[in-house]
Amino acid sequence: MRIFVYCFLLSAAFAFHSPSSASSSSPAALATEGAPMDFRHIIRHAKEQVFPAVIYVKCVRETMEGGRRQTIEVGGSGVITNGDGLALTNWHVVENALEVRCLLSDGRAMNATVLGKDRLTDLAVLQLHPSEEDLPLPYATLGDSSVLTEGDFVMAMGAPWGLNRSVSLGIIASTDRYLPGNSEYGLWLQTDASISPGNSGGPLVSTEGEIIGINTLGIMWGGTIGFSIPSNTIRVLLPHLVEHGSVNWAWTGLQLQPLRDFERNMYFDADTGVMVAETTPESPARAAGVRGGDRIVGINGARHTALTYEDLPAIRREIGLLPPGQPIEIDVVRNGEPMSLTIHPQEKGRLEGDQLALPRWDITVKAINRFDTSDLHFYHPNGVFIYGIRRPGNAQRAGFATRDIIIEVDARPIETLEDLQLAHAQAMERIESRSRIPFLIMRQGRTRHLVLDFARDFER
Repeated sequence: MRIFVYCFLLSAAFAFHSPSSASSSSPAALATEGAPMDFRHIIRHAKEQVFPAVIYVKCVRETMEGGRRQTIEVGGSGVITNGDGLALTNWHVVENALEVRCLLSDGRAMNATVLGKDRLTDLAVLQLHPSEEDLPLPYATLGDSSVLTEGDFVMAMGAPWGLNRSVSLGIIASTDRYLPGNSEYGLWLQTDASISPGNSGGPLVSTEGEIIGINTLGIMWGGTIGFSIPSNTIRVLLPHLVEHGSVNWAWTGLQLQPLRDFERNMYFDADTGVMVAETTPESPARAAGVRGGDRIVGINGARHTALTYEDLPAIRREIGLLPPGQPIEIDVVRNGEPMSLTIHPQEKGRLEGDQLALPRWDITVKAINRFDTSDLHFYHPNGVFIYGIRRPGNAQRAGFATRDIIIEVDARPIETLEDLQLAHAQAMERIESRSRIPFLIMRQGRTRHLVLDFARDFER
């Protein structure tokens, strides 16, 4: 069985060994000087251009998955991209980080701020805070991933398994890997260079000594396979993350399908455009009159074609990066007839609902979000669901389950986290006289009544 894993590491920090001094001669210069073009020299030169810029990233993260508010330490990797301390890493390394500290190759440690992050592409940007004496910091150059081809040698750098910085060598297995569920806005570089837990956020490096990807995913069973975000995808998103702190994706509700859909065994009689599989209910696309089966042949006058699934992320990314609120003119063909429609995209906004811990009830709850919990949003668009349950705890003993939607507490309707927080506060005020409270919940579309007895304090 193949399992995709995020390659960050849950554990403590460690010290890096100091790298050897960088060579001033490039592979091309070595050839000019008459030196033999030994492959070892090429690899050593490429490593020396990037290795000093690789950092260990240690975060103190807030989590509520266990039914209570907790902090844990997580570790990952990153790479500095300019002398002032701008660094790339993964979103899942710095997710919900309360504190970020970075360790450089020479043993210097410094705090960092999350400058920008994007969950959908799993990319994040850090700003290290060096002192004046620390400047300039070692950094590496962002390269051009479009020049890569299958068979090219690459190196994965980072801090795997909580060890000191390391380098693994491999080749590019695919330059445009499509991963269902992980390729909404971009394809992946696939490599057999080892990408293990702790490598997340570290650079994938070309033999020219440039960053051509950020290591993100790996398969831990059935062989060594890793996936990296291509540098050209990073180059498009980086200005948004630095300037706005996020990408601010535009949302249309278009569900696209290629013209040659091998997975569904559907082949459309056309050579241009991209098919609309369906539109999301209450979405801008549906409001504009777009229908499943329409073939989009133009977006704001530009022609686009998606023959296979590998062509879809670029189209989604172009639409998603259009300014929210700016109308999109699309040309479609419906039953052989051309027509034009206007979509008014909305800002996608936050992809996750806010969270709240409710002590003594022994649960954590989260706001329902259209993008994070679309199945719960279908049943109850505005509401709150149980995110985590403490074990053992009062909610567990009462029969509650994660993903239960809370409809009512003590006959009071619950629509927001604020509603639930008020109900919890009032229940705690009268706990001495009344420690049992009725709940109406929805589980898999069906409502049921439960009674929560929170007399016992499991914290003690």
